Amino acid sequence: MNLFLYAGTVLLWGTTWIAIHFQLGEVPVLVSAFYRFALAGALFLPILALFGRVQATGWRDHGFFLLQGCCLFSFNFVCFYTASQYVVSGLISVVFSAATLFNALNSRLLWGERPEPGVYPSAALGIAGLVMLFWESIASGSFDGDAALGLGLSVLGTYFFSLGNMVSVRHSRRGIRPWTSNAYAMIYGALVLLVCVVVTGAEWKLETGPVYLGSLVYLAIPGSILGFTAYLSLVGRIGANRAAYATVLFPIVALGFSAWFEGYRWTALSFSGLLLVLVGNLIALGGFRVIGRWREETASQ
Repeated sequence: MNLFLYAGTVLLWGTTWIAIHFQLGEVPVLVSAFYRFALAGALFLPILALFGRVQATGWRDHGFFLLQGCCLFSFNFVCFYTASQYVVSGLISVVFSAATLFNALNSRLLWGERPEPGVYPSAALGIAGLVMLFWESIASGSFDGDAALGLGLSVLGTYFFSLGNMVSVRHSRRGIRPWTSNAYAMIYGALVLLVCVVVTGAEWKLETGPVYLGSLVYLAIPGSILGFTAYLSLVGRIGANRAAYATVLFPIVALGFSAWFEGYRWTALSFSGLLLVLVGNLIALGGFRVIGRWREETASQ
């Protein structure tokens, strides 16, 4: 079962980055993000209720659902959508793989779980890899304020995502299943985005072309409902630190689509940088021993 959840998460989320790219255009970022999670929440919770799969929860749980919605289904995606205006989506997915590092550090801060010894050297490898990925832009002088903003927003969005993982750990420890927490959190996330749209005065628009609508449906159903449920199921089964290993594989899929749709060009330097990021994140999860343990567990399922 773990293998199925890993593969599903990697394939679904590895392709959502290019779908986010197709959302950019006339529709403001906040409005597009609102459409995504409003559609996901409007479908997910009624379907669960129809099949009697919604767990009973208390008001305190709903406070944490709201927090999860802020971290996983609103603020983080505002950062990612905005970042996509400045850097290619595949590079954002590389930054997103740093969730392994943030999860290890946040697990220590919030849950008292000691991180693996390799977390700190892996951070150095990850930073070196990111510099190599962006080096051509830096050396040519094209790494300007916009590119730096895109990189910074990607990091901030990833940190929000990690905090959402920590909330999900809390739900797992209380026996709340991912589909229940996700369904409520998506609705709360959509409401938070709605408030942001109203406060900022963003213009309500909706593109009716097949590319925009198709990518919106893909992001709402496979990308959000299925992808987040698969990933947070992994968090509940094997913990946030080890579940985040799936994010290490996203860049391979996402950069492949970026090369196809966004004109991203692979070079020996950028490929080497990607390898450094992947190896660094693997070390952060306890080295290659993780793969061995993971194989043993999936084989026994």
